[in-house]
Amino acid sequence: MRITDQQRVAFTTYRDLLIAESARYNLTSLRDPQAIEQRHFGESLALLLALEEAGVFASPAIDIGTGAGFPGVPIKIVRPEIELTLLEATRRKAEFLEKLVASLGLKSVSVVNARAEELAHDPAYRERYALALARAVAPLRVLVELSLPFLRRGGCLAAQKGSGAEREAREAARALEVCGGEVAVVRRLDVPGAAVQPTLVVVRKVAPTPEGYPRRAGIPTKRPL
Repeated sequence: MRITDQQRVAFTTYRDLLIAESARYNLTSLRDPQAIEQRHFGESLALLLALEEAGVFASPAIDIGTGAGFPGVPIKIVRPEIELTLLEATRRKAEFLEKLVASLGLKSVSVVNARAEELAHDPAYRERYALALARAVAPLRVLVELSLPFLRRGGCLAAQKGSGAEREAREAARALEVCGGEVAVVRRLDVPGAAVQPTLVVVRKVAPTPEGYPRRAGIPTKRPL
């Protein structure tokens, strides 16, 4: 992937802001610049490459439970043309994201401080997106319920998972049936230098999600489909 000098500056600014503000905003346990670049930036860009290769990278996109901005912000840095919503339930992290977006001068990025269970019932957000991104948010059967309501029909959820990705995909069978999704891609990501390569799971929305989903806050996690 070709990274311009301007984008390299943006990544350096992002990295330095993470290191400076992590303790204040509880963002990441990593403090080593190289570890941040590999774990956070490298994995996010590997995800982007895999989505482009699969032909499912699209805009507008929503990054659900984005935390410190992963994978959405690194993707936005190298693909500035996308429209991106950063959804984060923790107020302090949402404050950091606002500061980050301003520091990087990113356009067409909105930060929303809300729970997915609630925001997905807002007509302004429901069935609006072509792509939903999620990294380390929840087991896939929970994530399907939280994310598919945001997607228009034909849109995709891109979930970054660990070694149990195939098992999670099997366990998500009922959630997929109820919420209108099907697994389209399961593949390892190529992250240079990573001891364990993460796995990408792409779920395509093939039918409308019933209005009752997602269920009220906390229920998808306590009583997964």
